[in-house]
Amino acid sequence: MSVRAALLNRHVAGGCHRLLCGVPRLLVHIRSASETEAGTRRSDEEHVWEEANYLPTFSRARIGSFFQERPVLRNPFLEDALLRGYLRRHLPQEAAFSDLCAFGERVANEVDTWGRECELTPPQLKHFDPWGNRVDHIVTSSAWKRMKDLSAQEGLVAIGYERPCGEWSRVYQMSKLYIYSPSSGLYTCPLAMTDGAAKVIQSIGASCPVDEAYSRLTTRLPERFWTSGQWMTERQGGSDVASGTETVAVPQSDGSYKLHGFKWFTSATDADMTLTLARVQDRTGATTPGSRGLSLFYAEVSRDQAGRLRGIEVQRLKDKLGTRQMPTAELLLDGLPAHRLSDEGRGVASIANMLTITRIHNSISAAAAMRRVVQLARDYAARRSAFGKLLKDHPLHMQTLARMEVETRGAFLLVMDTCRLLGREESGTATQLDSYLLRLLTPVVKLYTGKQAVSVVSEGLESFGGQGYIEDTGLPGLLRDAQVLSIWEGTTNVLSLDVLRCVARSSGMVLHAYFTHAKSLLSGASSVSSLGPAVKAVDSALSELQTFVQVAAKREPGYLELAARDLAYSLARIYTGALLIDHASWSGASPSDTYAALRWCEQDLCPVATKQARGCYEPSTPPLDAALVYDRPTQSRTFSENR
Repeated sequence: MSVRAALLNRHVAGGCHRLLCGVPRLLVHIRSASETEAGTRRSDEEHVWEEANYLPTFSRARIGSFFQERPVLRNPFLEDALLRGYLRRHLPQEAAFSDLCAFGERVANEVDTWGRECELTPPQLKHFDPWGNRVDHIVTSSAWKRMKDLSAQEGLVAIGYERPCGEWSRVYQMSKLYIYSPSSGLYTCPLAMTDGAAKVIQSIGASCPVDEAYSRLTTRLPERFWTSGQWMTERQGGSDVASGTETVAVPQSDGSYKLHGFKWFTSATDADMTLTLARVQDRTGATTPGSRGLSLFYAEVSRDQAGRLRGIEVQRLKDKLGTRQMPTAELLLDGLPAHRLSDEGRGVASIANMLTITRIHNSISAAAAMRRVVQLARDYAARRSAFGKLLKDHPLHMQTLARMEVETRGAFLLVMDTCRLLGREESGTATQLDSYLLRLLTPVVKLYTGKQAVSVVSEGLESFGGQGYIEDTGLPGLLRDAQVLSIWEGTTNVLSLDVLRCVARSSGMVLHAYFTHAKSLLSGASSVSSLGPAVKAVDSALSELQTFVQVAAKREPGYLELAARDLAYSLARIYTGALLIDHASWSGASPSDTYAALRWCEQDLCPVATKQARGCYEPSTPPLDAALVYDRPTQSRTFSENR
């Protein structure tokens, strides 16, 4: 007879009268959730103890015996085989390795907790003090403030300007940001704008007072470190600054300006300074329309003796889907003191360098988000059991994670190659082809990795099952924050058109640079037989792409515009395939590097050629697209009339 049966028989035989006769009940041992080891069950003795007292497992305060182990974040540098392999190949400097390893340990054991605190304690706007005075204080968490100090100490901006590794300094800097980004509580956003502002000031070579700002933007001293905002977007639009900018700059007698306007979306509004666009008024109050009327201005965010912001009123903080850790606000500029940085009417041209920097930062954050969710998912797969075995022992689950890994590897190499080109340009070692290639790849890498991140992070959440949808695991925040990556600094369609623009303005030289370098990447793998199918796929896709370009050049302008998005995707996929092949062909490559290259090249590498063959860009397509989107029920007879 089983223990349970014996106990039940004894209970029935004795009846309930024994309790009424004063026989005391045995003390009940109730364990709290914290007393039960994660991922374990109680011992058989405990179950017998419970049964002896006639208490079901889930009675009263008992919550069951099983608690799932959570995924553990380990040193993101040591856990990333591709990052370490890439740096061993291109940046074999012990000092850089040691720094990245130590920083990775700090991220896992300290900084990640700060990032979570930033998420749980979002910024708040305090309009008035207790006596009714307007103060417009944006209150941020202590963790957000610690992130600022950390950024200075670790040189997260400074490395790009100190250039300790020569032309590879940007790769070193971005590798550090890649490790930091998912744990940063979105502090990488103000760092992107700070880096962009420093780049603009450096390229313009501005003098006082902007030289002091440059020193503060690039310092490692926390007490001196400044961050910069980027106040470009107004009510009429984001990317279309030429027609959407209404802010005016009124000249002052000392050569400075005062800005008046409304900024609809200002990121990192708690920054110490900002760059912004405005139209200079002449003596009659008139301004020049279009991009020719826009100039770039520098302004410091400061307060007067009464504690009021000088020339700024914070209207409200934005209520966003994600990036809630970072203050984003609507601002009324009412006489904000400013200095003109660019030549008058050259504002848009002056921010080109800034856009290059911020788009690369955006791409780094995208690749980093993908890497983080893959790292957590694979750790979880070794802890979570379902249907009798660990998730890592289910082939279909591992196939899914492998596909995520391939996307992550491709994104990483695409971003890092763009960083390599930026470093060469800044160190004066870039060829003309390098410069053309950087111009083309910057919008391509930003738009493609932004879309990849949303897809991979979403798949990553699914790999955790229901826990991936629970807020207090911290996992949903990864997806919310990833969504901004395809929007900020230019949406996918806007950047696709930018690709066409840089092709046209260079008279096709950016594509010449692209084809030349992509083919050179393949040449190194010609003798590696295991990579043969991948090399053949990329080489074939390059031929298809060249054919498409030749055909499209003879068609009406609308043809290329309609193909712009698919063209950008094709450029990204083909070039990424070439980079994966190149990385898999070096002497230190692993079998996984080869497998990743082969898997990447199984997809349609040149969708623009595939869709061209189907007639997707013909003049008949746009009206059909519009008719489909706006399809509505026709005005017809009533049902009774139809009968």
